Amino acid sequence: MKYELLLPAGDLDRLKFACLYGADAVYIGGYNYSLRANANNFSLEEIEEAVKFAHERNKKVYVTVNMIFHNEDLKDLDDYLIALDKIGIDSYIVSDFAVIEAIKRLNIKTKFFISTQKSITNLEAVKFYKDLGAYRVVLARECNREDIKNIKDNIDTEVEVFIHGAMCTSYSGRCVMSNYVTKRDSNRGGCSQVCRFIFDNDTGYEYAFSSKDLNMIDYLSDMMDLNIESYKIEGRMKSLYYIATVANAYRTIMDHKIKGTLTDDIIKYYKKVLNRVSNRENIPQFYNGVPGVEGQYYSGRQEVSNKDFLGLILSYDEETKEAIIEQRNKFSCGDIVEVFGPNTSIQKFKIEYIKNNDNELVDSASHAQEIIKIKIPFNVNKNDIMRVEIS
Repeated sequence: MKYELLLPAGDLDRLKFACLYGADAVYIGGYNYSLRANANNFSLEEIEEAVKFAHERNKKVYVTVNMIFHNEDLKDLDDYLIALDKIGIDSYIVSDFAVIEAIKRLNIKTKFFISTQKSITNLEAVKFYKDLGAYRVVLARECNREDIKNIKDNIDTEVEVFIHGAMCTSYSGRCVMSNYVTKRDSNRGGCSQVCRFIFDNDTGYEYAFSSKDLNMIDYLSDMMDLNIESYKIEGRMKSLYYIATVANAYRTIMDHKIKGTLTDDIIKYYKKVLNRVSNRENIPQFYNGVPGVEGQYYSGRQEVSNKDFLGLILSYDEETKEAIIEQRNKFSCGDIVEVFGPNTSIQKFKIEYIKNNDNELVDSASHAQEIIKIKIPFNVNKNDIMRVEIS
C-alpha cells in the first residue's frame, strides 16, 4: 500500500521545501476559513502556483477549510470552494457541516476529508462521516493504538494520524482558553496559545497548562503495520529548516521500513535530529495510553532557540568545489558541519575557509543571510541545507 507523508506549509517557500524534502502531500490554508490565521497563508493565485509546483512532482495539495463557521463567515464560502475546485486542489479538509452541505449543493467534484477539529476517536463516528461522503478522517491526537487498530480493522475509509508536532491542551483543538484570556477565537483561526503562557499566583510559583509535543518516531514502524494511510506533521507556522528536517527524517524512516532495512541505529540517529530541531520536549503522548505528568509542562520551562541551521546552498561549482551559501546562523573556520538534501545523503566535512561577498577571506560567517563561499569536498545541490554536526 501507499503510505503518505503529509507536511504543513505556511507559505509557498515552505511548501516547495516540504515537497522537495520528502512530503507526498502538503496541507495549506487560504486567507480565510483556516485555523492558522497568523501564518502567512496563501492567496488563490499562490494556491494555483502551489498546486502546479506540487503536481509537476506528483505531490498532492490539501486546503484547510476547517474553522467553525458563524453566519457572517458563510458569505463568500461558495465562491471560495468553487475557485479551489477550478484550481484543481486534491482535497478540502473540513469540519463544519455547512461546508459539507455547500460542497454537495454546488456539485463540486473535488473530494473532502474530515479535520481533526471533529475530535474523532471511535468507529461509529468514522462510519457517519463516510456516509456523508468523506473519503478520509483525521483521527484525534488522543486516540491510542487500540482505538486506531479497531477503526482500521473495521472500515475501508482512509485514516490520517498526527505523528509529530504540538499538542493541544484540550481535545484536538477544542479549546476556548484563547477566547477567554485574549478574546481571540482559537476555533476560527485566532489561537494565541494561552496554554504556552507561564502563569503565577500570590506565592510567586510559576505554572503552565501546556502538553509536551508529539514525537512518534519510535512507533512509526508499528503504526505502518496498522496500515494507516497518512502520517501528518503539525506546524504551518514552523520554519523552512524545521519543515525540511522533519520531512527528511520521517521520509527516511518510512523508506527504510518499506524496503525492510530499518534498524535501531537509524531510528536513534533521526530521533537525535528531531529532538534538536524542536525547542520543546516531546513524547509519544496517547499512543500507549493516557500520559501522566511526564507528558505535561506543569511548572516553568525553558525553550531554547535552535541554531543548527547554518546555511542554504544556492549553487555549487564541481570544478572548484566551492559552494555559494546563504548564511543563517554563525559558523567559523575549523567547524565540523554536515550537509543533507533531497538528493544529497548526509555527509560531514570541515570548514577550511570562508570567503565573504567581496571574495575576502574571513574567520567566520556571522552576518545574518550574508552570501558567502566555502569549499565542500563532495558534490552538493541547490536547496541543500548545511547544519551543525549531529553526532
